[in-house]
Amino acid sequence: MNRTLSKRGWLVHALAVFTIVGFGLGLAPAQAANLPGPLVDASWLKQHKGEVVLLDVRKKAKNFEAHGHIPGAVLVPWKQVRGKKKIDGVEYIKMLPSATSFTRLMKVSGVNKDSAVVITTNGLSSKDVFFGTRLYWQMKYYGHKNVAMLDGGNAAWAQAKLPMSKDKPGKVKGGNWSAGAENKDLLASTMDVAGLIKSGASTLVDARTLDYHLGLEQKKKYVYQAGHLPGSKLVPHDILVTHGKAAKFRDAGQLKSTLAAMGVDLSAANVAYCNSGHLGSGLWFVLHELAGNDSATLYDGSMHAWTKDKSRPVTAMKLN
Repeated sequence: MNRTLSKRGWLVHALAVFTIVGFGLGLAPAQAANLPGPLVDASWLKQHKGEVVLLDVRKKAKNFEAHGHIPGAVLVPWKQVRGKKKIDGVEYIKMLPSATSFTRLMKVSGVNKDSAVVITTNGLSSKDVFFGTRLYWQMKYYGHKNVAMLDGGNAAWAQAKLPMSKDKPGKVKGGNWSAGAENKDLLASTMDVAGLIKSGASTLVDARTLDYHLGLEQKKKYVYQAGHLPGSKLVPHDILVTHGKAAKFRDAGQLKSTLAAMGVDLSAANVAYCNSGHLGSGLWFVLHELAGNDSATLYDGSMHAWTKDKSRPVTAMKLN
């Protein structure tokens, strides 16, 4: 038997070795993971990190390096997640971006149309976590279904004694993601909210804390009246997560019991809101993704959009 490989044989052999080594070094693209649900834990992410695009949403981008991040995570600055929008000649801030703008953000973040995406945050509080749920809601709105939140975020990853990196944000290879058809079943407009208030339906749910709900506090720069949407129930955002070292979502049973105790009817078409659609996105995530209310929506502009017109009713110093 001739032991000498032909030129073609050597080429085949070399390609095979390169492929094996390439996969070992992460040079070849991994197949996208099938996410197990809207939440993944640190253990799952450790096993599947090479199969997902990991997006880290930060209010302070400098903390990505200063405080550390999960190796391989892509920084998504919070200020780039939302944008300005004109509706009937009126300008609003902190709103759902256009399909073009959001496509650009996803592309520069390295997301492809077939990517499995896991979103993480600092994970220290509900406010941290709900930066991520807002991005999650927007991805779902524009048609990307293969997306999940890392439960407890970076805090849960560190708590599991998994490695953190303080490297500078690396260069990201652009993705081919593009916005799909808008899933308007996830969005409540100001007209929708006005109709609910006029009908007396008690399906609006406020994610802010009691002081904002009663009108004792007010986001003065972009909310123009203190108080809450008439008839709305109160579910403060901080009771939806645990208060340990990592802010993790409470289990589905606890969440359903909590919502019921606060007067929320999960069989109704609940509308989550807050001051700007940030904290409300976390409440929407709980209602829609964890508690199983498929008809739940997010009021994108929330109190900012509602109070732009000061003739609209606002209730203060009252609990419903």
